[in-house]
Amino acid sequence: MDRIDAMKIFVTAVDEGSLAGAARRLRRSPTAVSRAIASLETHIGAELLHRTTRSIRLSEAGQRYAASCRRILAELEEADLLAGGERSAPRGMLTLSAPPISGEEVLRPILDEFLEAYPLVSARLLLVDRSVHLVDEGVDVALRVGQLPDSSLVATRVGDGVRRVVVASPRYLCEHPPIEEPADIAGHQIVSLTHFGIESWGFGTGPAARTVHFTPRLVVNTVRAAVGSAVAGRGLTRVYSYHVAREVKDGLLNILLPEAEPVPQPVHLLAPGGRMGVPKVRAFVDFATPRLRAAFARLAIDARAL
Repeated sequence: MDRIDAMKIFVTAVDEGSLAGAARRLRRSPTAVSRAIASLETHIGAELLHRTTRSIRLSEAGQRYAASCRRILAELEEADLLAGGERSAPRGMLTLSAPPISGEEVLRPILDEFLEAYPLVSARLLLVDRSVHLVDEGVDVALRVGQLPDSSLVATRVGDGVRRVVVASPRYLCEHPPIEEPADIAGHQIVSLTHFGIESWGFGTGPAARTVHFTPRLVVNTVRAAVGSAVAGRGLTRVYSYHVAREVKDGLLNILLPEAEPVPQPVHLLAPGGRMGVPKVRAFVDFATPRLRAAFARLAIDARAL
């Protein structure tokens, strides 16, 4: 079997989470999908997938090979599309990544508009509370909140002014000692987010910056879980301002220590450098950038009013 075709089948199986899912998406028979992956395993001399009757799981070798396949397939697509030049209309599968709440409430409506405007493009939107590795995970464009490390990724700034706020319910605050400075939180119950600081939070800026360490009462890995526990009076949590704007306006949560907040965070669209020449990627970035800037400008205004 053609190895490039087998790689495409393998990556699709990984994305779909099963051989049957890959067969449906690619409109191939399950036997053909299984045979393609078996041919790759024979070629490289290692098992790529641990199979059960209902699911698949990447082996250690499979994890490395999947990342390599994604890079090879992306470069091949770029070569084909760039060779076509300006005659190439945006088409094909566009894979995006975003944090769940901003992805659902801000990016998804823009993506819906984009798909309406570009009927030859399909999309896959991954909503995850972590920073994905764009190349290894086959992501064309990611929406990311926060300061960016130096990298080869192409960054387009689409927002500013995202506050990191500490919140608690009025009931919790009535039943526990007052919080007048950052050091006070160490004696309180904390609901930590895995990606917002499990055992410490930073406060202030410049010479006044400080880090407060604590032992969390509860650790969760989604914003909705953290906000829900805070509303229920389980303790303090830290999230972005737009995560709790509704709860603060409705009186379900109070913002604490606003004078000690860190510098507001920027928002960017990120893409691997080589992908920006692909028509579907360039078209989406050009389409989404002004709309995202308008959306995050409104969120920044709302955040200042909290």
